[in-house]
Amino acid sequence: MELTQLKYFLEVAKNEHVTQSAKNLCIVQPALTQAIHKLEDELGVSLFKTSGRNIKLTESGKYFYEQLQPIYNEMMALPKRLQEVANQQNNNIKLNVLAASALFTNVVIEYKQTHPHINIDMIQNEETDLSDFCVRTFSAYKPELDSFKSDELFVRSEKIFLAVPNTAKYKKMDSISLFNLGDEKFIRLYGSKQYRKICNELCEKIGFKSETTFESDNSTAIKEAVAGGIGVCFWPEVSWGKMDHKKVKLLEITDTEFKRDIVVSYRRNKQNSTHTDEFYNFMLGYDAKKRWKKKNV
Repeated sequence: MELTQLKYFLEVAKNEHVTQSAKNLCIVQPALTQAIHKLEDELGVSLFKTSGRNIKLTESGKYFYEQLQPIYNEMMALPKRLQEVANQQNNNIKLNVLAASALFTNVVIEYKQTHPHINIDMIQNEETDLSDFCVRTFSAYKPELDSFKSDELFVRSEKIFLAVPNTAKYKKMDSISLFNLGDEKFIRLYGSKQYRKICNELCEKIGFKSETTFESDNSTAIKEAVAGGIGVCFWPEVSWGKMDHKKVKLLEITDTEFKRDIVVSYRRNKQNSTHTDEFYNFMLGYDAKKRWKKKNV
């Protein structure tokens, strides 16, 4: 059965009049009659019977009409529903933030102020690749070693400072060697965060070992701990925001280049990438207002 045959049948069944149905369908009457006969042959039953000069549905025809009409209506509604689903998907952006979550939360908040109709889902899942964007971090990003597939990406570098209590001990310092910290203990990110791994790598690179006194998964809590004299910490200059606490001071580390690369990978996996392209360009423009150092890859 062809969809056109079903359409013709439903029209004739509704009107029980071939001539009027042919006019409604904008086809000639012989073509309509032939299509109905062909459908009956394929089904192996008579769908109509003559009644004087008119036609009527047979019992088989009535049953076929009652069963077919809702199915046909559903089929006709499918294109619109598919478009609605596509529009919903196009209006939904999935952002997998494995690093610099505080920064990219601010990015999303600012973007939503001018694009309230766009839904942005922020996730943190190292096991999935089902996202439009993925934010990762490396001590030194090397694209040739990256197995993550993306259509586009941009890389930004940020310095990592040492956050210390703003006390007399550090008052006149602008920089410091980690080996001159004495018995200072470190405040670190809790768990296996990518940023913590990078800080560990940089310390191992210069042979520096430290003792951890406090762990937290919140940069604000870490800042308050430093201000309270509990210990010192590594502070990324951009992604954790400007140091606005009067009791905390940032010192440049002199032992090696303490920095990290933040990589935003973009996968165009939608039929219409207009909104994801707009958000990608927004992120590019957003970081231009910060103290990023662009790294060519």
